[in-house]
Amino acid sequence: MTAATVPAAPAAPSAPRRRPRPAGGSLGRYILVRFLLIFPTVFILVTLVFLFMRTTGDPITAALGGRLPADQLAERIHEAGYDRPLIVQYVEYLGHVFTGDFGRTLTDNQLVTDVLFRYGGATLELALYALLVAFAVGIPLGMLAAYFRDRWPDAVFRVFAILCYATPVFFAGLVLKLVFAVWLGVLPSSGRAGPRNEIALGRLENPTGVYLIDAIRLGDPAILGDVLQHAVLPAIALGLLTAGIFLRLVRTNVIGTFAMPYVDAARSRGVSEYRLVRRHAWKPALIPIITVIGLQVALLLGGAVLTETTFEWKGLGFELAQYLQARDFVAVQGIVALLAVIVAVVNFLVDIAAALIDPRVRY
Repeated sequence: MTAATVPAAPAAPSAPRRRPRPAGGSLGRYILVRFLLIFPTVFILVTLVFLFMRTTGDPITAALGGRLPADQLAERIHEAGYDRPLIVQYVEYLGHVFTGDFGRTLTDNQLVTDVLFRYGGATLELALYALLVAFAVGIPLGMLAAYFRDRWPDAVFRVFAILCYATPVFFAGLVLKLVFAVWLGVLPSSGRAGPRNEIALGRLENPTGVYLIDAIRLGDPAILGDVLQHAVLPAIALGLLTAGIFLRLVRTNVIGTFAMPYVDAARSRGVSEYRLVRRHAWKPALIPIITVIGLQVALLLGGAVLTETTFEWKGLGFELAQYLQARDFVAVQGIVALLAVIVAVVNFLVDIAAALIDPRVRY
């Protein structure tokens, strides 16, 4: 007699599968973390500037030493508090900086904040012009270099990128002035506008300091054209410095995109190489450029000192060079601290833009 077959027990219902959590964190957490990193960054930069300025002694002795009698110099030092312990000066300096008080310049007794507002617009305008030049030159040439990869146009573009990055800004500015202002005489060699137009822009009510905006507000096409002509050579000299970096980034990333499966699939359907570059490869190549814009802003602000001095472009870089020559370290501290804040804020905005475009950068 065979044993009766026992029916199998019904299988227990399986637990619902949990969706795997994404590797990156939320956008809100990422923004908060990047925002909080601004404060230690600015704190470290401001501290380094303070210590570097103090390596030569107190600012009053550095600026006025040898031009005042010893008793008057000692009196000025005591009134300013530079004879106190360094840690006391440092704490007081931090307190003033975080309340927006950068002191007064020693050479012309101006509020440093007034200097920052008066000349900051000029430096911002020049940096934006230079970024436009970098985009207009670096991105198209990088795409062409990728299209002609490993051929002679590619070699030419790569050499051009190295020259752009390696050539000192002041030397590029002098060459541009020699060719276009002296030999050809087609562009002005210095300044932000002609003398008469400078006066007209200065009389504008509540000027922004950005001559392009102020010229548009005046509504005079002649003044607007003069402002743009004066901006061409400084923008090219400073913009080519960053254009070389963009060119190499675009070339490398477009070539890397060519190895992606979706590009191989498009190529197998008979899509031409030109169409692959124009329709498929160049957009992913822009993501690394966005992520390095913050670093390039620091490079542009550093290059602005030499560019503004070469072209007598009255901005923060030009004023910083003048105060350095006068050894006015109070003014130098204020200008450099503001530039540090600008770089930190721009890096924060660039990080947010990169996270919105490519969620893989979140953590």
